[in-house]
Amino acid sequence: MTLTNDILNRIDLFTEPKLREEILEHCQLQTFIKGDVIVREGQFVKVVPIVISGVIRVFQTKEDREILLYYVEPKQTCMMSLSACFFNNESPSQAVAVEKTEVLIVPTRLITQWQKEYSSWNQFVIRTFRNRYDELLNTFESVAFDHIDKRVLEYLESRVSRQNDNKVKISHQELANELGTTRVVISRILKQFELDKKVHLYRGLIEFL
Repeated sequence: MTLTNDILNRIDLFTEPKLREEILEHCQLQTFIKGDVIVREGQFVKVVPIVISGVIRVFQTKEDREILLYYVEPKQTCMMSLSACFFNNESPSQAVAVEKTEVLIVPTRLITQWQKEYSSWNQFVIRTFRNRYDELLNTFESVAFDHIDKRVLEYLESRVSRQNDNKVKISHQELANELGTTRVVISRILKQFELDKKVHLYRGLIEFL
């Protein structure tokens, strides 16, 4: 699909006509399917993705375990990728498409230049860092102070609210990866939730009551 003004209108982030011209000239539209790796942990970042449709999952791995950092949804970008491009560092995280996802691909060489020249781009970058900072702080507080069963319940409530469906397609291992714990712990908690009639458990699916 060709990048057009209509697509830029869908995200409605950048107001300056000259900036929009530069985006159309230098950026690309790319589509990823579920499971595609968009940014690899440890690689030098050459482009920054802005989501037009779909969702990107950003996480870190350590000793064969994963910890979810945040999701990148439409009109958002990856803070870790922005940070890596500003300082020419390796990416500290991995970004993977959760579903079919359309992404505006921005070359990193333009990031700081546009921040100096265009107020809407500068506001977008600052807003990204502020919003992600708040999210990561909330995640830290949850990990530090909340019991894991509360975090599981809040995660399921969030997924149900976001997708407007009480059936969450996720395995016990995937849920463990999302919350930075083990499959054994998740299975124990979900079994107790089922006994408490909070959920019904199926293979690869949790029905939230």
